[in-house]
Amino acid sequence: MVEIQNGERLDHLLAEDLKIIQSPSVFAFSLDTVLLAKFAYVPIQKGKVIDLCTGNGVIPLLLSLRSKSEITGVEIQEKIYDMAQRSVQYNQLEDRIQLIHGDLKDMPSRLGHGKFDVVTCNPPYFQTPGKDEMNKNEHLAIARHEIYCTLEDVIRVSSQLVKQGGKVALVHRPGRLLDILTLMRAHRLEPKRMRFVYPKEGKEANTLLIEGIKDGKPDLKILPPLIVYNQNNEYTAEVNDILYDGK
Repeated sequence: MVEIQNGERLDHLLAEDLKIIQSPSVFAFSLDTVLLAKFAYVPIQKGKVIDLCTGNGVIPLLLSLRSKSEITGVEIQEKIYDMAQRSVQYNQLEDRIQLIHGDLKDMPSRLGHGKFDVVTCNPPYFQTPGKDEMNKNEHLAIARHEIYCTLEDVIRVSSQLVKQGGKVALVHRPGRLLDILTLMRAHRLEPKRMRFVYPKEGKEANTLLIEGIKDGKPDLKILPPLIVYNQNNEYTAEVNDILYDGK
């Protein structure tokens, strides 16, 4: 039996027939994570997928519904890694999902270069501020700020791990778009698909989904905008479909 510890809860993973261990004081997945899991290309049949900064394992769990690939998740925080590990066990997916407690920067030497068909990552969004500005909750601070890895670390490692012709998908903030594009090209990842996410019609985009191909040819497609909430502050039909209907 999988143990649920103090301060944790067992949640349904949206409308899927999966459950996930969460802790509001430590880590709970966000809409950004789900959008990335649905945006990223994954092979339907066998392949190898790795999710960096995996948190409590939500992306590997969601991808397991879309693909028969071997899926690896990497998480540096031991407590959150342990939550992810128990979620995988609860859903009896140990034969499909492997989790690694470690630093993503060590993965190319540990797992090998060019071994994965797809790399996904929901990295820390914010450059490390002064101590006064940082979240006092250490787990949240590490998840949100570039304490253990920078944007360049994420893109460099993703490029090292992915096969030539393989795909790397990230979710980030639009304010880092130029950094992302510059770093992707510097590390042989050609941006191919990009989508901006808007909280509401008429508002500025607050999320960016982007996918690149290792050594791909230049041809960037800007997908239609994704609006999260309608004027009644309810999820739009498309977001509702992403969250609850389609795989």
